[in-house]
Amino acid sequence: MNFYNNTHPYYCGIDLHARLLYVCIIDNDGTTLVHKEISADKGKLFTILEPYIGNIVVGVECMHCWYWVSDFCHDQGIDFILGHALYMKAIHGGKAKNDRIDSFKIASLMKGGNFPLAYNYPQEMRSARDLLRRRTRMVRHGAELKAHVANTTSQYNLPPNKVNLKNQDAREKLKSTFPDPVVQKNIDLDMAILDCYSKELKQVEIFIENQAKQHNAAHLHILKSIHGVGRILALTILYEIGSITRFDSVQKFASYSRLVKCKAESAGKSYGTQGNKIGNAHLKWAFSEAAVLFLRGNKKAQNYLLKLQKRMSKAKALSALAHKLGRCVYFMLKNNTVFDESKFLKG
Repeated sequence: MNFYNNTHPYYCGIDLHARLLYVCIIDNDGTTLVHKEISADKGKLFTILEPYIGNIVVGVECMHCWYWVSDFCHDQGIDFILGHALYMKAIHGGKAKNDRIDSFKIASLMKGGNFPLAYNYPQEMRSARDLLRRRTRMVRHGAELKAHVANTTSQYNLPPNKVNLKNQDAREKLKSTFPDPVVQKNIDLDMAILDCYSKELKQVEIFIENQAKQHNAAHLHILKSIHGVGRILALTILYEIGSITRFDSVQKFASYSRLVKCKAESAGKSYGTQGNKIGNAHLKWAFSEAAVLFLRGNKKAQNYLLKLQKRMSKAKALSALAHKLGRCVYFMLKNNTVFDESKFLKG
């Protein structure tokens, strides 16, 4: 975890809500200069910050509506930092908690060098990343609908529907499967939503890929050079990373991607691992999928997995392969080089 330790004459902590802000400005001596609640309005925020522009840093906790504050500070030339919500325990662990106290604590954490930093994702790529995440949620909901069809078929003891519901013809066949009209209406609802997803998601995927080619076509091409990594995995890795230069080392990248586990130790004793859920879940999924797809139809990769299984279980071997792929991606993007399978499988 990184902490903000730059010094400024003034520090502004904002307890951020959808419609309200509680603003606290303190100086280097810890004197409170401003401490008030305002509506979530750019004009009112600018009025408060204007006398301090050039000498102040603004910090907020990472929550769903931080985008506009970050963009506002960028446009006005104000230093802005984003706080990691999970690590801001000084705010969430207090006995008394309200907006006034929280805003003061945020400002104090910045002044004391104890403000835990989250990544302020670049504005130009942020909306495309959010659209890609939205697309993932829709695909998973589509999978739930397909599972509902299979479960309903079993529920009424009918023969299994050996059809691929990705295809429109297969979905049409299911519109006359169940004798009970009420049950059939239930399935028709699933098919209608799947029809909509099939049409809309294709357009969304093409749109995001075109955006990625404008943002970083070279890195998209590099990621696709890995066997088994197609359009969606490459886009996910590209947008979830943002800029590879924000990671000082491959170890930090692997940790952020949830590819490593951290030991919990105290007084020389080990208590297992912790922090397995800290990091980027989307990158964890992408590299886990990439490891499985890398093995598909790849005899050399399958032999490499068998080699790993001599020292560990199959599940751990797959995790090790995903970890190695993640480390490989870090250096590929860092050095702008395509995937070299023979070199990858040597180790």
